[in-house]
Amino acid sequence: MRAEAIIFDVDGTLAETEEIHRLAFNETFTHFGLDWYWNRPLYRQLLDITGGKERIRAFVANHRAPDGPRALEQVAEMHAAKTEIYTQLVAEGAARLRPGVLRLITEAKDKGVRLAIATTTSLPNVEALLQAAFGMPSSSIFEVIGAGDIVAAKKPAPDIYRHVLDELRMPTFACIAIEDSRNGLDSARAAGLPTLVTPSIYTSHQSFPGALAVVPDLDTPPVSLDTIAKWRAADAGW
Repeated sequence: MRAEAIIFDVDGTLAETEEIHRLAFNETFTHFGLDWYWNRPLYRQLLDITGGKERIRAFVANHRAPDGPRALEQVAEMHAAKTEIYTQLVAEGAARLRPGVLRLITEAKDKGVRLAIATTTSLPNVEALLQAAFGMPSSSIFEVIGAGDIVAAKKPAPDIYRHVLDELRMPTFACIAIEDSRNGLDSARAAGLPTLVTPSIYTSHQSFPGALAVVPDLDTPPVSLDTIAKWRAADAGW
């Protein structure tokens, strides 16, 4: 059965954006006078925590961060500043869509498949990426965008997917999710969604039990609506 809607994650799924987020965090820490630096191995660990504000709090709690108490009082301001830095970097061309993303989205639009987003990243981050990648507002491409703090419990909780499904007014069996991380997979699966995983540079070490399929990207092999339909037909759980 062909999917009637595709729900995309954003960071690591639509584009390899996590490295841009890491750079934006580090620049923000400098602006706030914090002697913090998140290198790639550390950031890979911190990505187990979804949400930028939550990631800062986890770093303070678990890594004996210098000036931790002061930073906790400024989490909201720091996250807002980081978002400004990130969106500027994206607007300047720092992020590109992953292979096959544009092709699959174009096919879906041409064949009347509805498109949505379910992400823990903030709405300005989503809008900046989609404007830079497509040259048009996000609402012109995606019918529903669930982002940021629109739900209280972030991935791996299923809340953001349930919110998007409610907005689409569609049953889970008619949809498919596309994710790049274990947290995202667990979130989508807990909401009842068959889930395709395309691991990113920061999640390639993770395992993905229960995924409909795991492929390097949407071009390896070329993933189409027919490909997804075949995977769904072959999956005994769906």
